[in-house]
Amino acid sequence: MIDKEVIKKIIPHREPFLLIDEIIELVPGRRAVGYKNVREDEEYFKGHFPEFPVMPGVLILESLAQMGAVAALGSPEFKGKIAILTGADKVKFRKTVHPGDTLKLECELIKIKKNYGYAFGRATKNGELVCEAKISFAIK
Repeated sequence: MIDKEVIKKIIPHREPFLLIDEIIELVPGRRAVGYKNVREDEEYFKGHFPEFPVMPGVLILESLAQMGAVAALGSPEFKGKIAILTGADKVKFRKTVHPGDTLKLECELIKIKKNYGYAFGRATKNGELVCEAKISFAIK
């Protein structure tokens, strides 16, 4: 298991925008799997939506992108770099995410050529698909 402090050594994200809590599987340059524990005190719930708090889909997508960044930047050739999200294709949201939910985030790198790459990510809760997307990124 890789905790937040180690994650911060791989990717540059920090609170409140670090959206991964732990990594349970990391194959640098290939794949990363981990969790995001959705807490009631997260800032975005104050306005999205106060009477029916839902994690914004764009933040679920960002969580998947961060997991992909861990997979890519965990590779020695990209150590100390930054992965920038450049696009998302075939994004599908299937379920809503609420305070108290735990997202399992899986991201598999499809291809990296020079400093540009593609990945496929899936977020699930309780074994049910929440979101899936093909993600593109640049490494700087």
